[in-house]
Amino acid sequence: MAPGPLAQVLRQLPTATDENFLTVDLPFADAGVYRLSDECALVQSIDFFTPIVDDPCSFGRIAAANALSDIYAMGARPLTVLNLIGFPTCLDKDVLVQILHGGAEKASEAGAVVVGGHTVEDDEPKYGMAVTGVIHPKDLITNAGAQPGDRLVLTKTLGTGILATALKGEVISEAQMSDAVQEMETLNKTASEVMQKIGVHACTDITGFGLLGHALELAQASHVGIELSVNKLRVYPQVPELAMIGLIPAGSYRNREHYLPSVVNPKELQPEVIDILADPQTSGGLMISIASKKVAALITQLELSGCAAYEIGQVVSNCPGKMIIAN
Repeated sequence: MAPGPLAQVLRQLPTATDENFLTVDLPFADAGVYRLSDECALVQSIDFFTPIVDDPCSFGRIAAANALSDIYAMGARPLTVLNLIGFPTCLDKDVLVQILHGGAEKASEAGAVVVGGHTVEDDEPKYGMAVTGVIHPKDLITNAGAQPGDRLVLTKTLGTGILATALKGEVISEAQMSDAVQEMETLNKTASEVMQKIGVHACTDITGFGLLGHALELAQASHVGIELSVNKLRVYPQVPELAMIGLIPAGSYRNREHYLPSVVNPKELQPEVIDILADPQTSGGLMISIASKKVAALITQLELSGCAAYEIGQVVSNCPGKMIIAN
């Protein structure tokens, strides 16, 4: 759902009062956290979607990596997963087998156990996972801890939504977006482990609300401003041209409508840059808010561990809950 209508629905729901529900006052949290004891809390999230690539096994790997991402953004360790499947009766069951094999590969890589799942017949394939992780409550990382002076580091390239739209429109082939497919299949496990080792103030993963939406949610949750250096963003080579000819996913328009009013100076952005910022990412990277004195160590360790890492902006005290555009 678009962020605006979704927020309208959620505002009408009752609020839990359980003192062990640790994220009850964090409406923008990437996952729900429930304390079991003073030393252990459950971290839970769920995600599923329709295919964005043609290869079933690759789709399974991407969907699983995407579902696991929220757990890693919170600094937690995935423990168990449940498969969620919608599948048409007209498709060969071998397609479903391949999807589930891909998902199982990523669950195993994450060290999580597939403990079951649920299937329904549907007109279009859908796949994802409900994931449960564990963490010590004191080690929890949220998107509400960013501090003025922090630097913002992103761990994956942008533009996957635009590429997937171009693939569906048969403008590009899956081979032409192979780098993006490989990165979408990559777990945020290593990036999460590195940020925990270095020590960070806040983190969120960049998924369906795009960099624009997730950065603004971090700003709002932390009561700070975000100064984004758009010239430092890394984008897949074909993406700007594809955006200029209008190959934009529907989610990008919804994200732009909801979040762009919170950008202080949007007129300084080219239309295709706005489209990239609002582009719904699938299995995107972690956006990490870290003290400036630690940013070099974080980027170095991420790169040594095989992760992409680049600075995209900073946290400021002015314009809380807003995004400021910088070069």
